[in-house]
Amino acid sequence: MHYYNISLLNSPLEPFTYQSLLNLHVGTKVSLKVRNREADGVIISTCEKPEFKTSEILEVSDFEYSLEQIKLAKFISTYYFSSLGEALGVMMAFEARSPVKLRMMESETEMTETDAPTRHSELDSESSITGQIPNQVWDDEHQIQDDTPPRRSQLDWESSITLSAKQQEALTFLKQHKTSLLFGDTGSGKTEIYMQYFYDILKEKKRSIFLMPEISLTPQMGQRLEEHFGDLVVMWHSKLTPKQKKIALQKIYDGTAYIIAGPRSALFLPVKDLGLIVVDEEHDDSYKSSSRPRYNARDIAIYMGKLYDIPVVLGSATPSLNSYTKFAHVRLKGGHFSAQKEFVYERSAENLSPLIFDSLKESLKAKEQAIVFLPTRANFKYLICQDCGHTYECVFCSVGMSIHQKSRALKCHYCNYSQAIPQVCCECGGGSLTSSRLGTAEAVKVIGEEFSEARVEQFDRDVITTSNKLKKALKRFNDRESDILVGTQMLSKGHDYHGVTLAVVLGMDNMLNMGDYRAREKALSSLIQVSGRSGRKQNAKVLVQTFNEEFFKTYIGSYENFLEEEKEYRKELYPPYKKLCRIVFSHKNGLKAQSEMSEMQEKLSKIQNIEIVGYGKCGVERVADKYRFEILLRSDKSTDIIKAISTCRSQLAEIDMDPIDFG
Repeated sequence: MHYYNISLLNSPLEPFTYQSLLNLHVGTKVSLKVRNREADGVIISTCEKPEFKTSEILEVSDFEYSLEQIKLAKFISTYYFSSLGEALGVMMAFEARSPVKLRMMESETEMTETDAPTRHSELDSESSITGQIPNQVWDDEHQIQDDTPPRRSQLDWESSITLSAKQQEALTFLKQHKTSLLFGDTGSGKTEIYMQYFYDILKEKKRSIFLMPEISLTPQMGQRLEEHFGDLVVMWHSKLTPKQKKIALQKIYDGTAYIIAGPRSALFLPVKDLGLIVVDEEHDDSYKSSSRPRYNARDIAIYMGKLYDIPVVLGSATPSLNSYTKFAHVRLKGGHFSAQKEFVYERSAENLSPLIFDSLKESLKAKEQAIVFLPTRANFKYLICQDCGHTYECVFCSVGMSIHQKSRALKCHYCNYSQAIPQVCCECGGGSLTSSRLGTAEAVKVIGEEFSEARVEQFDRDVITTSNKLKKALKRFNDRESDILVGTQMLSKGHDYHGVTLAVVLGMDNMLNMGDYRAREKALSSLIQVSGRSGRKQNAKVLVQTFNEEFFKTYIGSYENFLEEEKEYRKELYPPYKKLCRIVFSHKNGLKAQSEMSEMQEKLSKIQNIEIVGYGKCGVERVADKYRFEILLRSDKSTDIIKAISTCRSQLAEIDMDPIDFG
């Protein structure tokens, strides 16, 4: 009988011990009985027979996590304070074809985790992020014996990309560093450099992962990749149909996919012979997971580069200060386009002003296109009674509800609770209910009423709910079937709008005044990214509503100067010079959550090498009917934070290492 320690996939529980007559590999995915239900788990080590009674492993899968994957999962588990099962669940066994079945190993010799590489196939010991791929043929150099080589016609694009001298210099620089930053202005040709790098890796019969911050980037980028690489490309994201996922996974398993592109989940696909990871728009907050394990895909990509000894390229027109400070970078200025941008600043609160309407009118008269950016969805952010000052908050969260007039409802964007829009104030009975904080839906409505002949479209998550809708909306705009796009951050996500000559940007001051040490960086980055969607082929105007013109005007054309100055603000206080960790306690009983926070805060205050920056109620005190309290820690080293929390962790504590959300 053999005994194994097994982590349950996606479970917060510690590993369990099970038994089997089979001699199984470390990393094997198995099926187990847990409290009268079946669950999947992964063997993480062998062990001696325990003193307690153990249950039998029910079934054994053909899929195996490689030792590198297990090492990566252990890192994620430790650094981001999750269970090993939760970390392994992130890189869950994407099984496209392998049925679950029992099988006997060739050797019945009992092995330890240390011995594991000798009993794995050559593929397992030498490959990158991959489980065992059945029926795959390998030569002595661990290269694929190319029974189905890439069709030559798929590679005939080689002379279709001509890099400029500056682009070629940048590519040479990137190849000279294991981790590097491509700091290139919008339109400077970063994508062409990626393409050439992918091709160079492909010629080595290795594969590349191309990360984009979210699904909204995939249609246009996918089209560009497929134009050059054809069937060698696999696009991966959560909006794929089951059939599309099956086809994509089959190509990954059988080795015919050479470029795997998509949001952060693509990073954990079982890609063999990985030779390069590119993280585009590396500054984007979408790379950070909002649920446990709260990993940052950009940082995991960098760790994977070290683990698998492969190059990692980070790219952005507005790189994060972290990446700019930590890694060698090459600067790519200017763009392929000779168009000029004029920035116009209007000292105004967030509203559709006469200046905005005049600018839109000029754009429409010239038969040109415009984009309007707002940071808020819905019609309005808040509903307030002018008579008594009552603000309509969610009954489960301490946040104002957003007005969605199309569905005639107030909705909470935290817990999705909704209620009918009231006609009179529930507190005083008055009828003077007004709204504040303009949202995208209201902007579409007002602009549509002002310009009845214009084709105005809403471009945010309330409307763009599927990949197909996104493709169609972008196609309509680029085919000039719509004139004005009104949207949130989705507008700025790297889309290539051909005919935009006017960009209207609202809400910059709200971003600038957020309670976040990165507020200046995020606001300036957003403005640069949104403005970068205009003026691709002809001169453009960028109209910015702000009372902080001096700040934006100073740095809009010199982001590197901003980064150099921002260094001085952050030193001795914030990343990249310090490590931060946010600990959140939540419970329906507010006193219990507060008590747990106070107890842990007292213990942490006695530990050296960490500093408690602050503690108390969260900025948003209640979410989903749970009261929330927090502790913010600061230290020179993450290892000091990890050790400190490990000695006094509370069951209610949700740990967020390297937090980006302080709400």
